[in-house]
Amino acid sequence: MSPVLAGVLQVLALVVALGLVYRPLGDHMARVYSSEKHLRVEKWIYRAVGVDPNTRMRWPAYLRGVLAFSAVSVLFLYLLQRLQGSLPGSLGFVSIDPDQAFNTAASFVANTNWQSYYGEQAMGHVVQTGGLAVQNFVSAAVGIAVAVALVRGFAGSRTGELGNFWADLVRGTVRILLPIAVVGALVLVACGVIQNFSGIHEVGQFTGGSQQWNGGAAASQEVIKELGTNGGGYFNANSSHPFENPNGLSNLFEIFLILVIPFALTRTFGRMVGSLKQGYAILGTMATIWLGFIALMMWTEYAHHGPAFDIAGGAMEGKETRFGIAGSSIFAVATTLTSTGAVNSFHSSYTGLGGGITMLGMQLGEIAPGGVGSGLYGMLVMAVIAVFIAGLMVGRTPEYLGKKIGTREIKLAACYILITPALVLCFTAAAMALPTPPHSMLNSGAHGFSEVLYAYTSGANNNGSAFAGLNADTQWFNTTIGLAMLLGRFLPMVFILALAGSLAEQKPVPATVGTLGTHKPLFSGLLAGTILIIAGLTYFPALALGPLAEGLAS
Repeated sequence: MSPVLAGVLQVLALVVALGLVYRPLGDHMARVYSSEKHLRVEKWIYRAVGVDPNTRMRWPAYLRGVLAFSAVSVLFLYLLQRLQGSLPGSLGFVSIDPDQAFNTAASFVANTNWQSYYGEQAMGHVVQTGGLAVQNFVSAAVGIAVAVALVRGFAGSRTGELGNFWADLVRGTVRILLPIAVVGALVLVACGVIQNFSGIHEVGQFTGGSQQWNGGAAASQEVIKELGTNGGGYFNANSSHPFENPNGLSNLFEIFLILVIPFALTRTFGRMVGSLKQGYAILGTMATIWLGFIALMMWTEYAHHGPAFDIAGGAMEGKETRFGIAGSSIFAVATTLTSTGAVNSFHSSYTGLGGGITMLGMQLGEIAPGGVGSGLYGMLVMAVIAVFIAGLMVGRTPEYLGKKIGTREIKLAACYILITPALVLCFTAAAMALPTPPHSMLNSGAHGFSEVLYAYTSGANNNGSAFAGLNADTQWFNTTIGLAMLLGRFLPMVFILALAGSLAEQKPVPATVGTLGTHKPLFSGLLAGTILIIAGLTYFPALALGPLAEGLAS
């Protein structure tokens, strides 16, 4: 079997698996967030936290809940790392330095999971399981909650109410993420992923001495790392490490975990707004971009540019022979088109254009299918922009799902779109202009610039993957990337919830013969074009200085 055919079959297997769970999972999530009942364990949590899950919140109250919970989470995770040296189960590791502890706390709470440290050489069992793994669950649940709040904004009528943040947070964790994670962890253990609390031990004898490894609860963290589109690895090599990703089957299953909730949320959206066709239109746009990126990535990495590539069968540098070019390319596209950040190969070693594709996936806003929750609300904002553009073309007041898109809604959508590029480009420009940050670059020229651009693109878009080659464990990069992650996560949520509140206050207007059919393929095409044009106009100059220059020169 040819490598290309093997890659195509992997994509087909993913499509079939995602298709099988799309309807039941999407409907289940719709029931979870529409139910008025609370499970007994959920009531215990509400009582312990001291909140009333039945209180209906308008958008300012909902936002205060998001920010308060996230601020406490950052403080807790920061203190846990700073006290690691005094905690049991630390494996003898010292406490984390202040700048790195801030960076890591910001990273995991913001669902970014950027890591400027060696996981197996820095974090003990308590920090890994009691700190990082917990944030993998709750940060993902926060993302879904914000997306559901926006959906309620479209579905609501003159109430201004978006539900209850605390109820949405707990339900997302207890009824969705935990059950799937338990089953998924068992599958990963069956595939060979480790799950233990063993300490550091020596493995074999080598010419230069012995090698040390430590175990850990890798399977339970790996499953939520992918399922919650988080990305932080138990080990520094992330999903290229055999303890986290042992074989081709585990690799394909992890890609499935990354994609399953973001794709299924489109059906949840359709069910909650009362039109499954609207969900299918969003799904079609996401799937088209995803498949297009996979095709482009595999083409760039299989293209032969010399005898070394011919012998290897493609660009194998930086890729695991266990997965090959196909398994690595599909994984890279899945993680950079979502906010996952896990890697099973090193993107810095991809071809110039291949590395550019990973960057462009994040720069689109990670909406195809995007992170858990963040992908859906990002795509809905793009749909608002697309409807507005269509309205300008025909001279009609734009409407989406029965809600008029006026000046206030467009301003909020525009702020959402502009905040992340502003963070990426301003921080990148500052890092390149100052004398010290460029010293962290392993390479010079276009590839070195790509390392810095990728780092801030990954941080501000809450992705978390690294281009490799950049020494990000410095005070400058730990601090600025930490700020980029926090601002890139929570400032857009401010605009999303304000937009949701504005929509929820409106009374739906009936559709007429002049209403744009947003459930049809024509709108899906307009939406995809809007996404590509906005990202292209925003990032093309920066991409031209980095991956495009490198790709055209090779």
